[in-house]
Amino acid sequence: MNKVLTNPAGKTTKEIVNAGSCCSSSSSRSKPIFTLSGQAQTVIKSTSGEITFTNRLDHLMARLGVKREHHIIEPGLYAMGKPTKDSPVFVSANYTLSFDALRSSLKGIDCYILVLDTKGINVWCAAGKGTFGTDELVYRIEAVGLNDVVNHRTLIVPQLGATGVDAREVRARSGFKVEFGPVRAADLPEYLKNHHATEEMRCVQFTLYDRIVLIPVEMKNLLIPVLIASVILALVGNYTAAAAIIIAAFTGLVLFPILLPWIPTTDFSTKGFLIGGLTALPFALDSFYGMTDEKLWLRCGWALTYMLVMPPISAFLALNFTGSSTFTSVTGVKREIFTYMPKITWMFGIGIGIGIGIFLIIILSSMKIFGGI
Repeated sequence: MNKVLTNPAGKTTKEIVNAGSCCSSSSSRSKPIFTLSGQAQTVIKSTSGEITFTNRLDHLMARLGVKREHHIIEPGLYAMGKPTKDSPVFVSANYTLSFDALRSSLKGIDCYILVLDTKGINVWCAAGKGTFGTDELVYRIEAVGLNDVVNHRTLIVPQLGATGVDAREVRARSGFKVEFGPVRAADLPEYLKNHHATEEMRCVQFTLYDRIVLIPVEMKNLLIPVLIASVILALVGNYTAAAAIIIAAFTGLVLFPILLPWIPTTDFSTKGFLIGGLTALPFALDSFYGMTDEKLWLRCGWALTYMLVMPPISAFLALNFTGSSTFTSVTGVKREIFTYMPKITWMFGIGIGIGIGIFLIIILSSMKIFGGI
């Protein structure tokens, strides 16, 4: 049967739905199981609450940032167990970690999962970007013919998707009521008993474990640039500066997420400046008090370079972490970017300028151009 639909991007598409057609090869978790007949014929794919070794390996690769664009499943409607027309409908993103967290929490529950096309992004981030949003949800409801699949008109949407979903507009355009479920998928079985979320279920937690599992992918993205910079500095003989670059990156990528709740101030950037300043201080003190054979201006120059370069690196990495944290909001992130990025840039640029200037003076002096320093 042919259906002509308009997707959220405004493009008209034609879907040809046949009984027994197979789902995309991008999803190893599902296969079509039956076709519903009626006004809007659709294919429902099957899934289960079992997490296999392959799934866990996929999760590990996603955490490490390996083949980031491959951790997706096919958008559409999925059935768990033996759902009926009265079974609940849950909404998820087509990011494997989001989908797997939901289905594993619903093990033993007969239900449907409506998967939106979030471009392989998790629910919370996709809601901020708009891909887990009103238009995509309304489009997907029509695309799968959900009106003919269930008798009720209720969708259980993750609370972290509330940023992108306008419940009133969804109901006006599709007839489905949006019911925001708990923050954690693990709370869904308890939530389904009376469809009431307790205060604890509504509380967004960002535990030490939640923060630590984000470190590998952040390190993977910056490992090569940091190593290149440190190797260059080591090759020119400045081993202390090479170590400083590594320590500054380690501070922003590892120490910051671990110590996040206990670092004073509320803005991530100022937290990064603070912890970066503390790790830069030993390098500055070593330059000032350890280089006793050098001129006072040279000792001050190197000390100032470390204090100007290292904190901005940690602050920038801390600011970047706002995209992974539930401590911030979209407006808060934008405010921080416009407030602190100019300061980070200027401070880092001045520090690098001083460092390059000192290095050039030392080189020229060794060539007797300035007659020595």
